[in-house]
Amino acid sequence: MSAVIGITFGNTSSSIAVAGGDGKVDVIANPDGDRSIPSVLSYVGEDEYHGTQAKSQLIRNAKNTIINFRDFVGKKFEEVDTSVSKVGAPAIKTEDGGIGYEITRADDKVEIVTVEEATRRHFIQLKRAAEDYIGKKVESVVLTVPTDFTEKQREEITKVANNAGLKVLQLINEPSSALLAHLSSNDDRLLEDKVFVVADFGGIRSDAAVVSVRGGVFTILATAHEKGLGGEQLDDALAEFFAKEFEKKFKANPRTNARSLAKLKAESIVVKKTLSNVNTSSCSIESLAEGYDFLTSINRLRYELAAKTVLSNLTAFVEKAVTKAGLETLDIDEVLLVGGTSHTPKLASNVQFIFPESTVVVSPALDSKAINPAELVSRGAALQASLIESFDEEEIKESLQPVVVNTQHISKPIGIKDAEGNFIPILVSETAYPIKKSIEVTNGESSAVHIELFEGKRTVKETVVEPEQDSDESEDEDSDEEPEIRKDVVYVAGDLLAELSLKDLKPNSKLEVIVNITQNGTLHVSGRELKPGSVAVKGEISSA
Repeated sequence: MSAVIGITFGNTSSSIAVAGGDGKVDVIANPDGDRSIPSVLSYVGEDEYHGTQAKSQLIRNAKNTIINFRDFVGKKFEEVDTSVSKVGAPAIKTEDGGIGYEITRADDKVEIVTVEEATRRHFIQLKRAAEDYIGKKVESVVLTVPTDFTEKQREEITKVANNAGLKVLQLINEPSSALLAHLSSNDDRLLEDKVFVVADFGGIRSDAAVVSVRGGVFTILATAHEKGLGGEQLDDALAEFFAKEFEKKFKANPRTNARSLAKLKAESIVVKKTLSNVNTSSCSIESLAEGYDFLTSINRLRYELAAKTVLSNLTAFVEKAVTKAGLETLDIDEVLLVGGTSHTPKLASNVQFIFPESTVVVSPALDSKAINPAELVSRGAALQASLIESFDEEEIKESLQPVVVNTQHISKPIGIKDAEGNFIPILVSETAYPIKKSIEVTNGESSAVHIELFEGKRTVKETVVEPEQDSDESEDEDSDEEPEIRKDVVYVAGDLLAELSLKDLKPNSKLEVIVNITQNGTLHVSGRELKPGSVAVKGEISSA
C-alpha cells in the first residue's frame, strides 16, 4: 500500500511530513539529515546536487546553482522580479516566454533548465527522501501553496508534481495548514472560537493571514504579502555588520568579490541561527578577502541593533495584516509565528509588544514547547493528507476543504439579552455562513416571553490595574509606578434585528432560540418551547 505525504515547497526551503494512524506526525529528514531542506539545485559536470550539498556550491559554483525559484512556477519572465536569484544562476527568458537557467555541464555543454523542470527534479528528490524514510512507495501528496498563488500557478504546480510521480490530492493554503497543525496538537482547540493571525516569515518574502476559527471552520478574513522582506534581510544586515568590522580591521573591502560575499553570507546564516538559541556566537571565515582570515564574535544585542530596521519592518507587517482585516490588535486572540525566521527572539518579543496581554503569541522564543515554526506548514499538510486519503476525488473537491476563503461572514455578532441586560451572542463575529446555531433560555415564572434578537455593538472596556506594592513598602508611601490600563473588547446589544413572542408557557420552561443564515445572506430566526409537539415561531430578515 502506498503512503500519502504532505509537502511544503518554499523559495528557500522545503519540508516533508507524514501522519501515522495514531495522528502522530513525523517530519522527514532527507539523506543529509535535514528536515528543513534547502530548495536548491546545483550542477557540477554531469553531477546534480540537491539541498544542503547544492547550497554549499553557492561559494564556488554560483552560476550553476538554482535558488529561489518557487514563486516563478506558472509565471512568464516579464511577470517576476528575477533579482532574487542574482547570487545564483541568473534567470533567463526561455523561447516560450517562460523562465529558465543556463547551466554549464560537462565539456562546456549548456543546458537550459526551466523553472518547471527544476521544480520537477526537486519534487523527485523529496519523494525519494520520503520513500526512504517510510519504507513504502509514495504516490500521492497534499501540497501547500501561498494564498496569493494564481489559478495558473496552482494548475502548473499540480502538473509538475504529477510529472514527478506525485498525484496531488489537494492544494491547501499555507496559513491554513500551519494553523491546522497548531490546533491539532489539542483536539479541543479546533472547536474554540478564536481569531488568529498567522505570520509566516520566509527567506525572501513574508506572508500573513487573519483567520477566524468558528466551530472548526477556518475563514480567511484578510491576507498580506511582502516580497523582499524576510530572513535574508536579517542575514544581509549581519553580513554588513561583519563586513564593516573586517574593513575596519584589515583595510580591505570584502564586498567587491562575489566569493567573499558568498562566504560572508553563509557564515552570517550560521551565526543568526546560533543567536536564536544562545546570547553569543563566534564568526570564523577563512580567507575572507585579500588572504585575510576573519575571526570575531557577536552577542545577541549587537545583532538586534544591526538588524533593527528589518525587525521593525517585520513587526509592522503583522500590524498591517490586522488593519487590512478591518480589525484592531485587541480583536486578535492568538498570533502564530511560522517559518524559520520566527526563531528570532527579538522578532517574537516585538510582535508580542504590539498586542495586548490577552493575545497569545506562539513562538519557540516565548514557549519552549511550541512546535518548530519551520515545520508547522508541512505538519498541517500531512494531517490533511491523513484525513482525505481514503476519499475519492469528487468528495475531496466538494466537501473536504480545510478552509473557507471568501467574504461570506458576519462582521458583528448576533445574539440576545439576558435578564440583566447583558448581550449573549448566538453567532460570534467573523462567523462564516451558511450556518445554523441555537441557544437555550428559560422563561422563569412568566407564562410568556418576549425574545429580541440584536446585532452586537463593539465597545472597548478600560480597566485600571493598580501596581502591586512590595510588602515592605509602607501603605501611605506614594508609588512612582503608574497604574496600568487594560483594554478588552466587549459587545453590548446594538441594533434590534427581530422580535419573537412565545405564550402559554409553564413556569421555568426550556426555550430554544435558533438563528439561521442561508447561503444568500438571509437571516432566519425562530423560537420554540423544548417539548414534544411544540410549534416554532419563525421570521426572516432579508440580509445578514
